[in-house]
Amino acid sequence: MTKVATKAFVVAAEKLLETEQASMPVTLEELKEDPYVKAYIAQADKHMEAIGFTEHGFRHADLVSHIAMNVLKRLGYPEREAELAGMAGYLHDIGNSVGRSFHAVSAAMMAQSIFTRLGMAPEEMILAMNAIGNHEEEYGMATSPIGAAVILADKTDVHRSRVRTPNPLTTDIHDRVNLAAQRSFLKVDEDRKLIELEIDTDTNISQVMEYFEIFLSRMVICRRAAEFLGCQFGLVINGVKLL
Repeated sequence: MTKVATKAFVVAAEKLLETEQASMPVTLEELKEDPYVKAYIAQADKHMEAIGFTEHGFRHADLVSHIAMNVLKRLGYPEREAELAGMAGYLHDIGNSVGRSFHAVSAAMMAQSIFTRLGMAPEEMILAMNAIGNHEEEYGMATSPIGAAVILADKTDVHRSRVRTPNPLTTDIHDRVNLAAQRSFLKVDEDRKLIELEIDTDTNISQVMEYFEIFLSRMVICRRAAEFLGCQFGLVINGVKLL
């Protein structure tokens, strides 16, 4: 084989490889291993700790990702749509790495550069960006199944493991409510068309009313997200149905 023929063969092989890579969808596992994603999530949690917020790091990102996927899977949505919800859920808070205000919108813009570099299809990219940019109750709303799943997963993460300094005598209401939550589980019942948040809480640490004081707006956006998915939203605290 001549040098010219060899070079032509190599170029053709490289183009074929690029085409094959471009046709392969970006996966959640690939996203998790990206060094920029790791840096953004780590810095987001550091920033949130510095300004006095609960944990917003890899634990929260992993949990939101898992729950968002689970919501759509249990409701019978396609596997790929569920995985996109998982990816959006994993990246939803990376905007906190640069600032808390409108962090959902900045997270969506930051996610765009990540998805573009990884070669995600534009149609999938914009769905994930829309979900990320609309997860906050102050200005967001569910406009797709992916967005609804991310909202439900994010807003129902209340648990004592999110508290950085587990002091029962803390004066911070957010810490008290999370510290009191011994178990939280988002239950999806496809047959009954019901999405229900179950919480076991220690009322010696925080009274149930305190939960509503800080989380009522979150429950409202969860109700709307559930309705977008054709379901009702319920809240059960210590075995008592409240919503």
